Amino acid sequence: MTVPHQRLSPDPALALRGLVKSFDAKPAVAGIDLDVPAGSFFGLLGPNGAGKTTTLSMAVGLLRPDAGQARILGYDVWADPAAAKARIGVLPDGVRLFDRLTGTELLAYHGLLRGMDAEVVDQRSAELLDVLALGADNRTLVVDYSAGMKKKIGLACAMLHAPRLLVLDEPFEAVDPVSAALIRDILQRYVSGGGTVVFSSHVMAVVERLCSHVAILADGTIRMRGTLAEVRGGRSLEDVFVEVVGGRTATGSELAWL
Repeated sequence: MTVPHQRLSPDPALALRGLVKSFDAKPAVAGIDLDVPAGSFFGLLGPNGAGKTTTLSMAVGLLRPDAGQARILGYDVWADPAAAKARIGVLPDGVRLFDRLTGTELLAYHGLLRGMDAEVVDQRSAELLDVLALGADNRTLVVDYSAGMKKKIGLACAMLHAPRLLVLDEPFEAVDPVSAALIRDILQRYVSGGGTVVFSSHVMAVVERLCSHVAILADGTIRMRGTLAEVRGGRSLEDVFVEVVGGRTATGSELAWL
């Protein structure tokens, strides 16, 4: 059963309308409409290749859509990019960073690039590095960070300017359990304070633990959306996900030679 689309707020934190993107004439995103309610913890689910990264890249202005519109807290990402991007923090796929800097230097670079006051940058950087267990006095270059540390410094960069919307692409991928737990705690605290988080994932357990709302993406289209309870419909999210994206369960006759 598909949950009908509905406007969950007159002023959603993120509103996507008719987003379309193709690569070499092959559709990657085929007309996405989606509202993310302000103050929600929103999970965008989908198998590999479903179009999650392409969708989020268009939503935050990293990739220009072939058609459609994205609005962040009422500001059009492409018509008014400065206003829209001032209100978001982004952790993109692959955590592309200027990695020949220390964590402190990287945060200073991001803050000053955004026109923040140097004293504010220093104060917030020290707090973020402390809370994320990266160490304000750590002189290790980001290039030498572990995968979990790179995710955490990327998150720190995204949060430094106190945005009201965080858009995170696979924030828990390749992250050790300790770092993952810390990131979850930070994000839950952020949402409790009135922020909105949108993150992509294909890990059902993480989504069920964190999210108030979810959307399931497959073949570049939204297949289901709604609150977590609406989408689950009394079943496990994994069962719903596999059914919606067209997965199958082995019958027992396959690989009989093993």
